[in-house]
Amino acid sequence: MKIKNLMNWKLLVALSAVFVLASCSKGSSSKGASRATGWKINDKNGGFQYNSKYKKQETPPGMVPVEGGTFTMGKVADDPMHDWNNTPTQQHVQSFYMDETEVTNLMYTEYLFWLKTIFPPTDENYKNIYTGAIPDTLVWRNRLGYNETMTNNYLRHPAYAEYPVVGVTWVQATEFAKWRTDRVNENILEKNGYLKKDAKTNFDEDVTASSTFSTEAYLISPNQTLGGNQDVVLRKGQNGRSKQAADDDKNVYATRSTGIILPEYRLPTEAEWEYAALALVGNREYNLYKGQKKYPWSGQYTRSGKRKYRGDQLANFKQGKGDYGGVAGWSDDAADITQKVKFYPPNDFGLYDMAGNVAEWVADVYRPMVDDEVNDFNYFRGNVYMKNKIGDDGTTEIVTTEDIKYDTLSNGRIMARNLPGQVAQVPVDENETYLRTQFSKSDNRNYRDGDRSSTRYFRFGEDEESGNEGGEQYSMYDAPKHKIGMEQELDSLGNPIGDEQLIKQYDKSNKRTSLIDDNVRVYKGGSWRDRAYWLDPAQRRYFPQDMATDYIGFRCAMSKVGPKSSRKSPRGNPKK
Repeated sequence: MKIKNLMNWKLLVALSAVFVLASCSKGSSSKGASRATGWKINDKNGGFQYNSKYKKQETPPGMVPVEGGTFTMGKVADDPMHDWNNTPTQQHVQSFYMDETEVTNLMYTEYLFWLKTIFPPTDENYKNIYTGAIPDTLVWRNRLGYNETMTNNYLRHPAYAEYPVVGVTWVQATEFAKWRTDRVNENILEKNGYLKKDAKTNFDEDVTASSTFSTEAYLISPNQTLGGNQDVVLRKGQNGRSKQAADDDKNVYATRSTGIILPEYRLPTEAEWEYAALALVGNREYNLYKGQKKYPWSGQYTRSGKRKYRGDQLANFKQGKGDYGGVAGWSDDAADITQKVKFYPPNDFGLYDMAGNVAEWVADVYRPMVDDEVNDFNYFRGNVYMKNKIGDDGTTEIVTTEDIKYDTLSNGRIMARNLPGQVAQVPVDENETYLRTQFSKSDNRNYRDGDRSSTRYFRFGEDEESGNEGGEQYSMYDAPKHKIGMEQELDSLGNPIGDEQLIKQYDKSNKRTSLIDDNVRVYKGGSWRDRAYWLDPAQRRYFPQDMATDYIGFRCAMSKVGPKSSRKSPRGNPKK
């Protein structure tokens, strides 16, 4: 009996010690108090406020999550072309979101509708905003082919509404992504009570050319966005109700720390696109992937091996010379040109048409090598770092209807560089680059691309190198430089005659050594015009960023903030 009582007493002491230790491990802070200062967080009387209700990033409209990881970027299958422009390298990409399908004609014409409504092309000041965004429907024309049906109908006809948009340049695709960012965040802020309900579709009063919503402008200066219209831009009080700004100074606007504003839509990087297309998640074992995956689906063939669909093609591509869709009555891939999205099965990430249908623009500037010696994490060539422009009054400059800048592209198309309501941008300068080791200038497209400035001894005392940074003398890539611009005819005395005219001149120099420059971009994946060889996600080609074709489209991506995955903690580190 004494032994039993003694054991009970020892057990009681042990449990008491555990309780005391557990109490100590929690520290002296009470619930809701800061682990840094002990001060109460989210006190209704004031002090530091923190969004303790945030759980995870909202899945963006039209997108699916892609969990990041490591993979072998580059060719792991045959290389009969022997171009070796994508030799295998080990890379890692962070988790991100990607469009489930390619951007369709329906999605793009919604963009055109918005631009035409807000910036009517009948207004001389805005005419190039809408016309600069219209896809080039003449890409369907061929010298020895009759394709006028697609020229006249493909973009607008409802029969092609769910087909991928084509005739879009890389520049147009990036502008679409910017517009989409603002429209999605505008809708989110409205749903959460920070913008007046249905103001986004009131084009007569609330949303006009001088009063448009921009995500970055809202985050920097919410009382300036939408033209400073305080009837539309609301503050949200502690009771959860939205009020006009003048009602209560304690109410607040949404910020990044609110957690509801999504990161920007953008084109995926080449590494992201290739990783998403491979979808190794369906071809792996433990922390290794099995075999050398040649297509976005498992197996070494383009036809389905499943019993119900055996023999059907798994993508829309060209099977042979003159064979775009098979024999009438039983098509190999049920398409001669493009096909509506979601027609073919998705890959293991749930992404459709990562091979075939249309090839897709990605964000990267093309170089015939991937430099993994400097970086093997979120690899991307094309960074041009910008910052917000500060006006003379010391505040961030918002573009107005009088400040729209237009660029004349190499093909003569005129496009708006920025839209009213957006934040004006300028290149970063020494204030951001001084004493930094990871970047030293704004434009990094040429970094380590093989020219003289890429060598370790660049600018180390040789006279011929002085003052040459950014020049052409040691340029690795010497692409043609076609001339385009406004010129005026002169008389014999050098006096101007008549009005200025747009002049286009080809660069006919025989000294040019390459078609590659800083304005050619990578596109990935095979298309309806390509043979099966190009369906390999590792294949890469390039095209000028301001030109379009009938076989290149695009889809958008968005970075994921927060944890790599939503899975529970690894074994041995249980989630608390």
